[in-house]
Amino acid sequence: MRKSKKNRAKKKSQKPKNIPRPDAASPCQIYLLTPPVIDDVHAFAETLDLVLQAAPVACLQIRLKDTPKDEIISIAKILIPIAHQYGTLVLINDDPEIAKEAGADGLHLGQSDMNISLAKDLLPEGALIGVTCHNSRELAFSACSAGADYIAFGAFFETATKPSAKRADLEMLTWWQDTIEIPCVAIGGISVDNAKDVIAAGADFIALSSGVWDYVRGPQEAVKRLSVLCVQYSPPPRSA
Repeated sequence: MRKSKKNRAKKKSQKPKNIPRPDAASPCQIYLLTPPVIDDVHAFAETLDLVLQAAPVACLQIRLKDTPKDEIISIAKILIPIAHQYGTLVLINDDPEIAKEAGADGLHLGQSDMNISLAKDLLPEGALIGVTCHNSRELAFSACSAGADYIAFGAFFETATKPSAKRADLEMLTWWQDTIEIPCVAIGGISVDNAKDVIAAGADFIALSSGVWDYVRGPQEAVKRLSVLCVQYSPPPRSA
């Protein structure tokens, strides 16, 4: 029998480095990704501080694909203390060595990155690992079996960050919630304007980058509105 979300959340709360899984009464949560390029880390750090003050953010993924490794580590060491001040966990995209060196809470892996088992061997005990699974149930099941802490489905909408990303159907989020205990992150083209559909479908986390940083009324207003949407449109608790 599948465990109830309430029991599952109680178990996970005993692991301080685990992504906070919504319990039976909790709404969807916000998962931020950095802009693809950070030219002025100190200016961005000030913006991040204001954003995290504005609304609860569960996780920040540092995703700087075209930035040298040493620079990513330097940036991460500036951003991680700010995030931790607000209870926001920090993950590094792709590279476990960067995650370990920077003192991040874990790692996010794409399908072309190393396997979960090897990543676990390279990271400190208790580090989080999430895996991109596109629109594939098979990949998601495989990631779960390998020990992923969460899986990410998407893209759900057109996205400038990954214009060639495979599209996922919102029904996949509902199916996942009804079937699997491991939390799911919805990613790809999500914004203040369309987030309610993803939240209502059953995402545990909504991942955004430009949808926050480029929001016309500013990133602080974006997370405030998203936080309200998470409360308004999260599905009611499901039975065990």
